[in-house]
Amino acid sequence: MNEGRSGPINSGLGFLPVLAFLGLWEFVARLNIVPRQMLPPFSSVVVEAFTLIKNGVLIHHFSMSLMRVLIGFITGSIAGLACGLLMGWNDILNRTFSPIVSLIYPIPALGWLPIFMIWFGINELLPIAIIFTCSFFPVLYNTASGVRSVDRNYVQVARTLGQGEGRILMTILFPLALPSIFTGLRLEAGMAWRVIIAAEMVAIPTGIGALLMRAESLIRMDIIIVCLMVLAVMCFSFERFFYFLEKRVTERWRLG
Repeated sequence: MNEGRSGPINSGLGFLPVLAFLGLWEFVARLNIVPRQMLPPFSSVVVEAFTLIKNGVLIHHFSMSLMRVLIGFITGSIAGLACGLLMGWNDILNRTFSPIVSLIYPIPALGWLPIFMIWFGINELLPIAIIFTCSFFPVLYNTASGVRSVDRNYVQVARTLGQGEGRILMTILFPLALPSIFTGLRLEAGMAWRVIIAAEMVAIPTGIGALLMRAESLIRMDIIIVCLMVLAVMCFSFERFFYFLEKRVTERWRLG
């Protein structure tokens, strides 16, 4: 019974440092130790956030960013998952494409921005292509590594029992590689938001990144902090979603 209560208690205690930080922030700002133009009180930031929501500005820019992240992340992850499964399963494909992936994978996603601006122009395809690239290579790499790390004795046993290659891939290798796959998805879910903000700051007139740059030009620190808070919440939420999904999907293997 005590163990059951400890979870909510520990979760509640985890918020104490956050509340202490916000209280200190409000206290310091109210004392005018730092000019309010440079550090507005937390309460003022909250009021501004509600104002931006009420007039639709924050919702419009957030919806644009969210749409780009979802399209780019989903398509990039699916493509990376499919290619990673094939590379992890087929030695010829792995030897052929692994050197290319090893060369391209370390390039930061934003490093492709000048090339994509020339290829696609400054339009909605540009940020989606950046997010696609950001998601594709890490998911591919983690998927291929996860498949290749599976004990091949399982494969030999399945072949001995007459299982086809496709069935072996989807019922043995894919489930056993899920921890590595989810690691790639979880890491890139948060990274996708960081990348889209940077891309919008540079080249796109709408989105949270664009709102951030507009607030910077007007020296509106309260709006800047609101944008950063949205970014922090979305990064955390996406990463926690995949952590929860991984826990639910792989629970039966862990219990076994």
